[in-house]
Amino acid sequence: MYSCQQVLVNKNSELIAILTFLCEESHKLTNMGIYYGRQLFFKSHKTLGKFELEKVYKNNYHYKVLYSQAAQQILRTVVESFRSYYGLIKAYSEGKITNRPRIPNYRKKGGMATVSYPKQALKLKGNKIRVPLGNTCKRWFGVDSFFIPMASNLAFSTLKELRILPRNRCFTLEFVYEKEVIVQPQLNQENVLGIDHGVNNWLTCVSNCYTSLIVDGKQIKSMNRWYNKQVSTLKENKPTGFWSNRLAAITEKRNRQIRDGINKAARIVIHHCLKNSIGTIVFGWNKGQKNQIELGHKKNSEFVPIPTARLKERIAQLCSEYGIIFIETEESYTSIASFLDGDYLPNYGEKPNDWKPSGKRIKRGLYRSGNNCFVNADCNGAANIIIKVSRKLSLDLSRLCRGTLTCPQRVYLWSAKNRRSNTDLSCCVVST
Repeated sequence: MYSCQQVLVNKNSELIAILTFLCEESHKLTNMGIYYGRQLFFKSHKTLGKFELEKVYKNNYHYKVLYSQAAQQILRTVVESFRSYYGLIKAYSEGKITNRPRIPNYRKKGGMATVSYPKQALKLKGNKIRVPLGNTCKRWFGVDSFFIPMASNLAFSTLKELRILPRNRCFTLEFVYEKEVIVQPQLNQENVLGIDHGVNNWLTCVSNCYTSLIVDGKQIKSMNRWYNKQVSTLKENKPTGFWSNRLAAITEKRNRQIRDGINKAARIVIHHCLKNSIGTIVFGWNKGQKNQIELGHKKNSEFVPIPTARLKERIAQLCSEYGIIFIETEESYTSIASFLDGDYLPNYGEKPNDWKPSGKRIKRGLYRSGNNCFVNADCNGAANIIIKVSRKLSLDLSRLCRGTLTCPQRVYLWSAKNRRSNTDLSCCVVST
């Protein structure tokens, strides 16, 4: 099992100058590979071989200034993108996908691209990693390598790859390392957790073992709102495509905060499952729900930037590590149907003309069932998400009662109370 840890490069002018040069050369070499692949496809309709680009450009000085294994990895990444395009074209012609794929296009002029080094090319000297450069670089500048600090919480023996990632006018080092396999606990797969996602209530979780919780999303929404206001102010009366160091700084800050929030929210859900021996998670998700959505300018700016899809993928990844079954199901009509009244839940587009829910959402966050029982509206939706798959999985929902839907526990991502009681959740390592 592999994991990745990101480390931001400090303001070291000599190191940043070297990283800038490497990423610029990677950008140019990538565009050269894309040019060859496009011309080969347009003029002869042939496909790229795995090592074809390396044979074509091995004598080019953009290839030679980089260490050979790093240059090979850059060109093989280009080949992989074209092979993916060939497969998508075939799937489109067979009618398996509806949108026609586009051939890989050139990167923008003057940009930078990622550089990757395998473990074989790296050496540890003291507490620093020696990263080699190409022979041409040594002949031009008299430099054959440079050093970067090793992550203090990782062992060099577990390192598999080092990536240099340029992003928002700064550089991030990605350490890909081999992670120890977690001993999977014995969980009860008949215990199930239904998850309904939203904005203010980012995740509403309801289980059939008398537990429910809400992962608060107001802080994430506030971060996006602050970011949108800052960008709008800085870009006011500026030409299209304007970018600055200030915009890059606030974008990087916002991305780090969002990434931290995703990891914390996912860990909270997994910790809840481990604590209550829950072996199955059902996540309600409608594919393409953000495409061409029209909720108004304000609602769109709040809902669309929330990275719930990334959070769903992170939860699924942690589920595979801990032996939890992860199921994704469509969530049509789960918000308006009444769980306590046992309303029938049709799939999207299959609703009968005479279908009508027994209850009603009378105000924000409050749902009234057909027999005048008041429950949390999002908890009602999460319970209905479990209903979507209950018959297929033969789940027992007798313990999913009105009390579970009425008083969910609210958990905040950044809270002093959470740090005191759940230090293993609030201080988790940012990894993907």
